[in-house]
Amino acid sequence: MIVDCAIYREGHRSEGPRDFSDALDEARAAGGFVWIGLHEPTAGEFDLVAQEFGLHPLAVEDALKAHQRPKLEVYDDSLFVVLKPVEYEPRSDTVSSGEVMIFLGDSFAVTVRHGEGAPLAAVRQRLEREPELLGEGPTSVLYAVADAVVDHYLDVATELGTDLEELEAEVFTPDGGGSRHTASRIYNFKRQILEFRRATGPLAPPMARLAGVGSYGAGVPFVEDRARPFFRDVHDHLTRVNESVEGLDRLVSDILSAHLAQMSVRQNDDMRKISAWAAMAAIPTMLAGIYGMNFEHMPELHWEWSYPVVIVAMVALEVLLFRLFKRRGWM
Repeated sequence: MIVDCAIYREGHRSEGPRDFSDALDEARAAGGFVWIGLHEPTAGEFDLVAQEFGLHPLAVEDALKAHQRPKLEVYDDSLFVVLKPVEYEPRSDTVSSGEVMIFLGDSFAVTVRHGEGAPLAAVRQRLEREPELLGEGPTSVLYAVADAVVDHYLDVATELGTDLEELEAEVFTPDGGGSRHTASRIYNFKRQILEFRRATGPLAPPMARLAGVGSYGAGVPFVEDRARPFFRDVHDHLTRVNESVEGLDRLVSDILSAHLAQMSVRQNDDMRKISAWAAMAAIPTMLAGIYGMNFEHMPELHWEWSYPVVIVAMVALEVLLFRLFKRRGWM
């Protein structure tokens, strides 16, 4: 489904032709570029776009099937970039990801969106309010989309951090760590962080390549060299996100370990209490068992105070054991 098609010249928009097959020729004739946005296109719809813009078959296959890792690939006539925008639902502690594929050429930009986590309309509107940036050509589209996706990563990382602090406080409350569902909540939180990492981690090398940092000194085809400072800014934000994700992952692992240690300590306390009560029950059981034997020559058998004395002895021994276990913290 084609969501939008427009031609941009010197940073200003003009509506594209009804037949988008003429859009590229018109854009080149006007000295601008064409930007076509698609949402979950069918194979038939995308074949027309691929033929018109000369997109590589392997990239077309990736764009149709989706479920790709973030990556950057260079072909003869275009650049292919995959981004994974994410959304976080705090009520269910769920991280969900979509996909945005960007084809970049000398006079065109084609964006393909899968899922609901990438409102490219807002990106387009923001770009159209900045004609100087939009005047940089198709490179501005790649930058604007990448910047919007990575900036939202920062928001998601902040929300995850806030919820993790609440979970940590719950674990370390006197009664919260003993909840039957606490361990499953922590494990589910770790799975959401893993889903988040799948979107942010693999994106670091493509952003470094676009920014020309580290060992990626060479330029990238179809991306203007003067755009590198913009991509360096995106790369810096992504580095912050990845550091946050790494910290969240370590923290949630530590919280899980602390919760399991608390459970182990509580179980040990319970076992000490059970052992203490068993020891206290053993004393009267032993005395009653011996006293209840029908021996003819049992000591004090015919003494009228023998029964009260045995009862008092049981109570005294029970009180002694109770005070001893209480002093040691077993009761």
